[in-house]
Amino acid sequence: MVTADELKYWIGFSKIPGIGRVRLCQLKEHFSSLRDAWEAPSSELKRAGLDSRSIDALIAMHPRISLDAEMEKLERYKTRALTCEDPSYPMRLKEIYDYPPVLYVRGNLLPQDEPCLAVVGTRRPSIYGRQVAQEIVADLARSGIVIVSGLARGIDSISHRSALEVGGETVAVFASGLDIVYPAENAKLAQTIMEHGALISEYPLGTRPRAENFPCRNRLMSGLSLGVLVVEAGESSGALITANQALEQNREVFAIPGSILAPASKGTNRLIQEGAKLVRNCADILEELNLTMAAQQLEMKELLAANEIESLILKQLSSEPSHIDEICRCSGLTMPEVSSTLAMLELRGAARQVGNMNYVLAHGVKIG
Repeated sequence: MVTADELKYWIGFSKIPGIGRVRLCQLKEHFSSLRDAWEAPSSELKRAGLDSRSIDALIAMHPRISLDAEMEKLERYKTRALTCEDPSYPMRLKEIYDYPPVLYVRGNLLPQDEPCLAVVGTRRPSIYGRQVAQEIVADLARSGIVIVSGLARGIDSISHRSALEVGGETVAVFASGLDIVYPAENAKLAQTIMEHGALISEYPLGTRPRAENFPCRNRLMSGLSLGVLVVEAGESSGALITANQALEQNREVFAIPGSILAPASKGTNRLIQEGAKLVRNCADILEELNLTMAAQQLEMKELLAANEIESLILKQLSSEPSHIDEICRCSGLTMPEVSSTLAMLELRGAARQVGNMNYVLAHGVKIG
């Protein structure tokens, strides 16, 4: 177990570009402590095996880093720093080659045996992608699966919210320090995730999100998980990077099929063509991972219409999206009648809007 005094040197080295786990191990082997390594001259760092670029970065940044200030900042932001020698460090993450030497955590790190699944996809999901993500993630969360994603717009945010809405747990992996929420519009979502899971990053507090950080972040998402589910992804989507990293880490890759004409499904369809598991529902994932879903979690909720208007509207709803104009036309009801009734059905958990005034019957509901 790393002491508080030792921890600040781990944190100091985590702020130096180019010094990851391998080089940190070299320093630990050469010096009696990381404190000695932190205070060593460049000649001794070279003898320890550091390359000139890493030495230059360390010498340049050393005077600008106050280790005590870094510790105070962690306390101020209620952030834990876990070294790879800490028993609380996620064991599954340590299975990958390039796991980070220090992991920063806000919230409650989940027990080591909690099954996790990373869910990724496009930042601009279609109505279909949004609906599928909501339904499958909700079922996974109800089944005790921890949902891991990257807090990005689109499928990431939908996945976090869908898990939270059914009382599930979720983990957001940052490509920045945990004091910088990106995108900023997800600050409230990040706060809620902290209360029902954790925010995780390998980057020290104060680190801005940079383009090169995101592929590195993605390897942590797959590394923490048993597998990766790709919901929608174009041919050059970052979600495909996560899928490829999952394969390199010997993780399962799952993909939602889509129309061959839809740009957002070109990447997922290609993953399936190359051997990813085609997913139709939550059970497909649970079976592949040898996980069991409780019987009561599969039960359908029977819904009785409260009045004739509800009955007419419910007849128009199914798992396929129906636009509110089409519901009005087919039911013969006025727009105010349909709009107010749909709002009530949403409050009762019977219907759900999936974007652009399109509605579906809520997953797990049957009409009595």
